[in-house]
Amino acid sequence: MIAHDSVEARDLSKVMFARLRELEEGTYEYQYVRNTLIELNLTLVRYAARRFQSRSAQLDDIMQVGTIGLIKAVDHFDIQRGVEFTSFALPTIVGEMKRFFRDTSWAAHVPRRLQEARIDIARATEALGKRLGRDPTAAELADELHLTEAEVVEAQAVTDNAYTASSLDATTTDDESEGALAAYLGHVDPSLERVDNLISLKPLIAELDERDRMILSLRFGDELTQAEIADRIGVSQMHVCRLLKRILATLREGLLAEAEASS
Repeated sequence: MIAHDSVEARDLSKVMFARLRELEEGTYEYQYVRNTLIELNLTLVRYAARRFQSRSAQLDDIMQVGTIGLIKAVDHFDIQRGVEFTSFALPTIVGEMKRFFRDTSWAAHVPRRLQEARIDIARATEALGKRLGRDPTAAELADELHLTEAEVVEAQAVTDNAYTASSLDATTTDDESEGALAAYLGHVDPSLERVDNLISLKPLIAELDERDRMILSLRFGDELTQAEIADRIGVSQMHVCRLLKRILATLREGLLAEAEASS
């Protein structure tokens, strides 16, 4: 479940895309609405990045290339096609991330002949290991693959140093503890995913009254359901639904009015 993909967030994106379609590209107002859409949907990049967190690349690098994919999705999305932006954007974002790993997986340039030899050696090592009951030597691998022993050693040494991946089940040891690497991996706090979405709305939110700000905080900060919010503030769930619609409508109007005033 994508936290971003709430009814309120989708509705706000639809309004902004409809407005973007009406504006002239290159104008200040166009850039403002476009940038707001990018900020509003950054949580999609975080969602897509989760599947690559076990890779060796830094999360910041993954987020950066994913944001490029998001920008491309915003620029090419056509609201009149009737497709949800989430469904349109995620394949583009993930595609940029996969392209990044495909282009950067090798830490150093390795000739194609050595990359291909590495694959053949891996297969031969497994097959010979089963037949011999032990790890084969470089000489045995060379004889199996019709290569020289030097070629086998070169392929093993170069590729092992140029491409490194560690299993999450691998044991890591430091001065204080020892255990599987997976046990030490952090997790993204879901409550942080709302932060970027609200940055552009911060001045408008500050103008709301105290109760409206509290409702927004409960809904998007604490991620409470409408029923839970109703219990918290002592009103009906239907009333909370109406309040949320009014608050979001006010924020949408404020964003558009500010963009028009600045153009």
